[in-house]
Amino acid sequence: MTQQRNEVKAGLIGFGIQRSLTPAMHVREGRAHGLAYSYELIDLAERKMTADDLEALISEAEARGFSGLNITYPCKQRVLAHLTDISDDARRLGAVNTVVLRDGKRIGHNTDWSGFAEGLRLQLPDADMSRVVQIGAGGAGAATAFAVLQMGARQLTIFDIDKARSAELAADMATLFPEAEVLAGQDLGATMLSATGLVHATPMGMDRHPGLPLSAELLNPPIWVAEIVYFPLETALLQAARHRGCQVANGGGMAVFQAVGAFALFTGLAPDAERMLAHFAELTGAGGAVLAQPA
Repeated sequence: MTQQRNEVKAGLIGFGIQRSLTPAMHVREGRAHGLAYSYELIDLAERKMTADDLEALISEAEARGFSGLNITYPCKQRVLAHLTDISDDARRLGAVNTVVLRDGKRIGHNTDWSGFAEGLRLQLPDADMSRVVQIGAGGAGAATAFAVLQMGARQLTIFDIDKARSAELAADMATLFPEAEVLAGQDLGATMLSATGLVHATPMGMDRHPGLPLSAELLNPPIWVAEIVYFPLETALLQAARHRGCQVANGGGMAVFQAVGAFALFTGLAPDAERMLAHFAELTGAGGAVLAQPA
């Protein structure tokens, strides 16, 4: 199928994705560029499918003239086997969240890590990367770990309820960033005493997973706190960190800037990040600025 030059079709493949704000952000920005932009949710849960069906779903998208696909849980690693090429950073990270479909090729990229990095850079431009602690070693944790190490973290200690998973991620990142010290954490309380920053990369704090991932007593300046959760934008962790005087970065940055990166890849156009941030604020009811401002 041949698309008109001003028509862009995109979609998101994942499980349980009905609440995603990515489609709305893409469509609004596409229309601002004069594009006939459509974005579909390809929900494995709704279709009663699994990651084993990725080849069929990607082939269907190609046949329908899609420009690209975003990929989320549980497919970010599984999709690698179905691509013709992959960007250097996605190859190093071992995960893809954006696939460009063009001229019969399937090219994988990762805008998760770059989205997190940009959100953190804008919200906390002077963040001390000397000794960073991360809670969470899943798919999102791989992206955030990669991001802080790319941003120059000299030491990163990774904690997870699954100690084998945190050890595996730490080993992977140590191989990718030999100039940094990357460790699997053992004692969170003791490690936080000398930390300069905390990255939270688990679902805790979301509407359906309320609570704190660590004791609020461990949050003391000059530690900064960065979050990936954006439902709600102001999580219990960020509230506790603010209350104790820490500078914070919310999850809105990662949510918006991964979409900014994917939009550019799908269309070849430069999206207006400020406009997309403003739209995200509307969608989340944030009112003012989406990104937390340094104190």
